[in-house]
Amino acid sequence: MKENKLRRGLKSRHMAMISLGGSIGTGLFLASGGAIHSAGPGGALLAYAIIGIMVYFLVTSLGEMATYMPVSGTFSTYATKFVDPSLGFALGWNYWYNWAITIAAELSAATLIIKFWLPNSPSFIWSALFLALMIGLNLLSVRGYGESEYWFAMIKIVTVIVFIVIGLLMIVGIWGGKAVGFSNFTAGEAPFSGGLLAVLGVCMAAGFSFQGTELVGIAAGESEDPRKNVPRAIRTVFWRILLFYILAIFVVGMLIPYSTDTLASDSVAASPFTIIFEKAGLSVAASVMNAVILSSVLSAGNSGMYASTRMLWVLAKEGKAPKLFGKLNKKGIPVFALLATAALGLLAFLASFFGDGQVYTWLLNASGMSGFIAWLGIAISHYRFRKAYVAQGRNVADLPYRSKWFPFGPIVAGVMCAIVIVGQSISAFSDGKVDWMFLLASYIGIPFFLAFWLGYKWKYKTKVLKLEECQLDVEEI
Repeated sequence: MKENKLRRGLKSRHMAMISLGGSIGTGLFLASGGAIHSAGPGGALLAYAIIGIMVYFLVTSLGEMATYMPVSGTFSTYATKFVDPSLGFALGWNYWYNWAITIAAELSAATLIIKFWLPNSPSFIWSALFLALMIGLNLLSVRGYGESEYWFAMIKIVTVIVFIVIGLLMIVGIWGGKAVGFSNFTAGEAPFSGGLLAVLGVCMAAGFSFQGTELVGIAAGESEDPRKNVPRAIRTVFWRILLFYILAIFVVGMLIPYSTDTLASDSVAASPFTIIFEKAGLSVAASVMNAVILSSVLSAGNSGMYASTRMLWVLAKEGKAPKLFGKLNKKGIPVFALLATAALGLLAFLASFFGDGQVYTWLLNASGMSGFIAWLGIAISHYRFRKAYVAQGRNVADLPYRSKWFPFGPIVAGVMCAIVIVGQSISAFSDGKVDWMFLLASYIGIPFFLAFWLGYKWKYKTKVLKLEECQLDVEEI
């Protein structure tokens, strides 16, 4: 294994689909129903819109840095160069953990989906099969990964577009009988049935749904032309979010009463997408939707495997992880980093011992917190990057891509991330009792992050860099 550089094999269309494909999965197809059930259609819509705006700010911030300095380490490397090496160390390991756990969560979800067809089959067999498939796809060349993700994402995009079109036709009565209009959206205590605290709780589920939009930054290190392809992918993120999340949530809220108990179910048969397709008279909807959700789960897991493997490779290259993980094979694939990531994905096997749905919820919560921590790191890094860029006498107009909302964008996004991190487990204190298990699962990512951050700072005595000390010279990894 003599190669020491990743291959730049991702085309513009790969970049666009990687960002989109990694973020469309069970969060939209399954968790959206629970969001509407707990916060009402208006509350769910508001939560997804809030997180969508925050993610737009974050992705434009990341886009500015990734276009200027296209490296696979992205915000881990950026935090090291622009803020504090200890923060970069902690963000890198946090992001690896975040996506490695997401792999396990998606594998757990895959077993739930398969049991729609084969209810008595053992979970661990399917977990092992799908984990092997993800490893196999990531052992291909980076272009092979990009191509597989492109077609995975295409299946999801077509499904969501068809869903939105049919749903809108049903709302106005063109398809499926009588027009529904706003009757379900305003019925009972809707549209905001759970109040402000429920909206805050849904923000966590929405955050998990949107995780993956930052993959465009990770992929920048292997893009054929990052200064052209990254901005092109970034510019379409907002419209993707608007179309694939906000419109989908709107359609579900209009067609299914928020009080419907099945919305809170983890069953694929109870997916709001399946319910609405069946209402439209598509009798095979459940099986077709099941297959689509399965492909989306594998896509999200595939992207998670890619992102966490690249992050572990960068950490090794920077001396922040064992050197073994910094080795590449002849195809430019960090095999040892890939295998270490897959090992953590074996957590999915817990599903066969402790119940699929419960384990999936635990893994989702743990991963969701880590994702918000990563996003907070992006906001802080971008703020420091722009300040350092100006402080060192450089002209902002020379940046190949510039975030239009500085400093408003990163500041607002950072504050919103912090609010969700602190308040996302409010529901653990409901009914005068404390759900300690839920509380632990929700916040488990924070002590993990702090231990790495403070431990590295204590060992190496690192300090926050002065603006004049920030490393702005572009060096390709």
